[in-house]
Amino acid sequence: MSELDIIAALICFLAWAVFSWATDREHGFLPASLTLVMNVHRAAWMENCLRRDLKMIDTSIMAGLQQGTGFFASTALLAIGGCFALLGATDQVLGVLSDIPLGVAADRQAFELKVAGLIVIFCYSFFKFGWSYRLFNYCQILVGAIPMVEDAEGDRDRADQCVKRAAAINILAGKHFNAGFRAIFISLGYIGWFIGPVVFLFTTLLVMLVLIRRQYFSAARRALTSGVDI
Repeated sequence: MSELDIIAALICFLAWAVFSWATDREHGFLPASLTLVMNVHRAAWMENCLRRDLKMIDTSIMAGLQQGTGFFASTALLAIGGCFALLGATDQVLGVLSDIPLGVAADRQAFELKVAGLIVIFCYSFFKFGWSYRLFNYCQILVGAIPMVEDAEGDRDRADQCVKRAAAINILAGKHFNAGFRAIFISLGYIGWFIGPVVFLFTTLLVMLVLIRRQYFSAARRALTSGVDI
């Protein structure tokens, strides 16, 4: 590991941490990220749930979100298994990397350390997806606890508390899902490290630019903020 390798790794994880901090919280000097905009719509969804007796609509939507979360959790597990398989084929991979005309240093110890870092990223992603899956399950229970329209009119304070609890867990589940999904994107930039630290810096920059664009300058954000007080 050269000094440039260490610097590239630190820049990658620092950029990851700063981006997560910027997009998951409100800041007076930054516009609302796509994640925060969606949190507003999640809360509005739970408020609408209070005004309809057919909660099957909401639990059906929740089941779809939970199914997608479970899919990505399974994908993260498969990626972890693939990384361990990669460790078992170190010699073959190093032979391929040494043939790449980019001056790649085929060092076994460095390669295994990089794969170990990739395993850590996928493990983090799996835990985030797993906890998000569990939170969506909790949210379904809380949606079931929201009173019917007639009962809500009789005890408005209790009904509002039920809605706030469901919205809070829904938002938290989305936050952990986004964290796991973000780790998957970071892993794509991390793969550039297997070629070299300069490529690693470039792929990290490319991934961060894509993520920043989607959070602050995408067509999806413009559509979601239209007519919404953020």
